[in-house]
Amino acid sequence: MSVVNFIVVPTKNAINEAFKGREPWEIVGMTSTSVLAAVWLYNFVHDDDESIYERVRKMAMRLLRCCPKIRDKIDGELKKLNEEFERETINRTKGVPYVTSLPAQGIDREQIIKLVERSVYLGNYDWKNGRVSGCVYRNAESGLKDLVKEVYSLASLTNPLHPDVFPGVCKMEAEVVRIACRLFGGDDNSCGTMTTGGTESILLACKAFRDYAREYKGIKKPEMVVPVTAHSAFDKAAQFLKIRMRLVPVNPDSLTVSIEGMKRAINRNTVLLVCSAPNFPYGTMDNIERISRLGLEHDIPVHVDACLGGFLVCFMRQAGYTLPDFDFRLSGVSSISADTHKYGYAPKGSSVILYRHKKYRHHQFTISTDWPGGIYGSPTVNGSRAGGIIAACWATMMYFGMEGYVKATKDIIDTTQYIERELRGMNNIYVFGTPMTSVIAVGSHDFEIYRLSQALNARGWNLNTLQFPSAIHICVTHVHTEPGVAQQFVDDVRFELEKIMQTPKEEAEGIYALYGSAQTIPDRSVVGDITKSFIDSMYYTPPYGTETLDVQLDARHQNSDSKASRD
Repeated sequence: MSVVNFIVVPTKNAINEAFKGREPWEIVGMTSTSVLAAVWLYNFVHDDDESIYERVRKMAMRLLRCCPKIRDKIDGELKKLNEEFERETINRTKGVPYVTSLPAQGIDREQIIKLVERSVYLGNYDWKNGRVSGCVYRNAESGLKDLVKEVYSLASLTNPLHPDVFPGVCKMEAEVVRIACRLFGGDDNSCGTMTTGGTESILLACKAFRDYAREYKGIKKPEMVVPVTAHSAFDKAAQFLKIRMRLVPVNPDSLTVSIEGMKRAINRNTVLLVCSAPNFPYGTMDNIERISRLGLEHDIPVHVDACLGGFLVCFMRQAGYTLPDFDFRLSGVSSISADTHKYGYAPKGSSVILYRHKKYRHHQFTISTDWPGGIYGSPTVNGSRAGGIIAACWATMMYFGMEGYVKATKDIIDTTQYIERELRGMNNIYVFGTPMTSVIAVGSHDFEIYRLSQALNARGWNLNTLQFPSAIHICVTHVHTEPGVAQQFVDDVRFELEKIMQTPKEEAEGIYALYGSAQTIPDRSVVGDITKSFIDSMYYTPPYGTETLDVQLDARHQNSDSKASRD
């Protein structure tokens, strides 16, 4: 009691002295102002997806950009970049006219096919012969290509939104999900849905666990603990769903997420722990077993993102490789995302999101019970979905079977390990971490690594550039297992390394110089503006009135009409 009096009495006396001689309205006003200020300060500190440091830094950068000289300089550089991006788009599409309005009449089939072929065959990279990292995961042999074409044609008008009209395509989706659940160690309680890709799978998982935590734990300010190496789709999900991301660094040697860092990031608002199998930048796999235990200790769901390598890791043991547990065999793993359109070799636009139990999947669904149009429920982001993609994915899985997938996996992992051994044996570059599947990232302490990417690009290779730190990687696909492809890549890297080391201090040029300089720009909003300009350039079309294909088509039809009238 004496301790309480020691605190309370002086505080009471100080307050009485502060308000001595003041009228009641003044006391009420000062008290209200103090309370409102305290609430505002609390909300400023806690009610935002970004830290105070990040917000203050962004505010300072915005103020700097208000300075006329700085603003004009930045705007001028952005305008130059925008023009350069547009020029690159024009060069990439050179020789194929643009269509900017509907033709007056329909075009005949043969001409449509020719126009599509001209568009599809644009591009400078020989992806069919393995010159591209990732992107195309298998050259469809004629049997698979013909099968997918025929199956998609059969199911092209179907839509699982209408299960009474198209029960067969719904059955095929359920079967794809069940097959995937079994491949990833699920039991009869496991479940999931197909999606249009890895980003949607991740987005839906984040929604499910956000809504689950809100209903059963009362969490209204959700956060998720995410490795810095996790796919940027988690950033997108955080922005869409208003979930705060707590980014956790990786161990500098293993390039896997710091378990201690994850522990420190967990709090009462954490709704999800994220790990990768493997991650995109370095191809390393997080310690999922430890993260699974961490999730169980704190009663927090764990999501394994296997979008990139999921349909490799689930076959690697059968192919003769050792691999730590990463799937539903770990009791703390609550969900898994995996892309069937990567190493599942299905057509683009298919992925799966899998859950340990229906209670999680239920929170993925969107239900509207009071809509005048009827009770409406949809399992994914889209209402209508392409039944043709579902059927083609199902057919692809039937085509390969367990034996086909295991053989393809062995070919890819063997090729990856060969390339990794060769790269590790070269001077002046190093490999990041221990690649677990098909991605090998390299860096250098002796020269700017983007120069190697630039040099290989000149030889027809298209690799992925990474940042923080500067690096490049190759994602090995089944295309790279074709005879001579891996050897040619290794030989080209060795040859270009020798040339670069003759002038190691030179810097990269062009777009590769931009990659390097972008990391040094303190105002990341400028990098964001550059990215927006690049995306804008992807949607470039010539100004109205330009002589393009629509004019040519109209002229052709007018000539046809004139000929018909003469006849």
